Amino acid sequence: MPPTPRPEPGRPASGADPFHEPRRGDCPWCGSRQLRTRVRAPEGSRRTPGTFVVDECRDCAHAFQNPRPTADGLLLRHHQHPVEDDISAILAGRRGRRLRRHHRAAARALRAYLEPESWLDVGTGHGHFPEAAREIHPYTSFDGLDPTRRIEQAWEAGRVEEAYQGLLTDPEITARLRARYDVVSMFHHLEHTADPREELRAAHTVLRPGGHLLLEVPDRARPFGTRSLRSRRFWKPHDGLRPLHLIPLRNLLSELRSLGYEILTTRPCTPLPPRAHRILARRTAQPTAPAVPPAPVADLPPLSSTPPPPWPGPSASAP
Repeated sequence: MPPTPRPEPGRPASGADPFHEPRRGDCPWCGSRQLRTRVRAPEGSRRTPGTFVVDECRDCAHAFQNPRPTADGLLLRHHQHPVEDDISAILAGRRGRRLRRHHRAAARALRAYLEPESWLDVGTGHGHFPEAAREIHPYTSFDGLDPTRRIEQAWEAGRVEEAYQGLLTDPEITARLRARYDVVSMFHHLEHTADPREELRAAHTVLRPGGHLLLEVPDRARPFGTRSLRSRRFWKPHDGLRPLHLIPLRNLLSELRSLGYEILTTRPCTPLPPRAHRILARRTAQPTAPAVPPAPVADLPPLSSTPPPPWPGPSASAP
């Protein structure tokens, strides 16, 4: 299925804020209306216009951006702050070696459970994780999914065998990839999605029975989670997309179990940015809530696994 470029964000509409949804008065995780504001600051010229606000639920401790960015607001962030470009610069130095070691360690976590045949890395960007993980699993087919055009570069560089541009929760993508993968990985991706629950349900759908889900999420109970709500300085080394959600670990594990995952391992890890949890779960039963409904899918083949010719440009179609 060739990547379909998403439209550029248009001009701001007069009156309404085109970059933020209306402010909500309840928690997106548990529905409680017991909220408190943890930080309020101007977004600044390097970010989308408006005010950056993080609210926290007093009942379940879930922290989230309120108001949440719209689809255009998130798209504008991707265009203005390509986080993967910063990582590409990091890869040349000592921190790059550390990041590659971290990627290999994450891939090695699957060795005790299976040797996967197929692996989908969600939010893969330029495909640096599949490139490193292939050293640990040389016989695994690595595919990538990303909402930006960076996935095209990952495919051209040979880091992924099949490339999909879009969101895992898109009905066409979910139906196209249903029960296809032994492993689905999300590294610091879940906290940037509009609805983490829908993302986990979609991952359950594209996994084969007995397949494994590998997550890395920031630990809000540690400095990355707490200082990020109090000090804007903490964001400067990783001045990219701010998380839409900071999910307490107990909430996330409970949600995984309710969706039909068996928790295998949970351990702290120190990727970039630091202070995170790595969670490995196995798909067991059907989710208690309905998964993303299947939709008719056009007969669109994935990008060819053969070495592609030079990219002809944004106006030309993929081979």
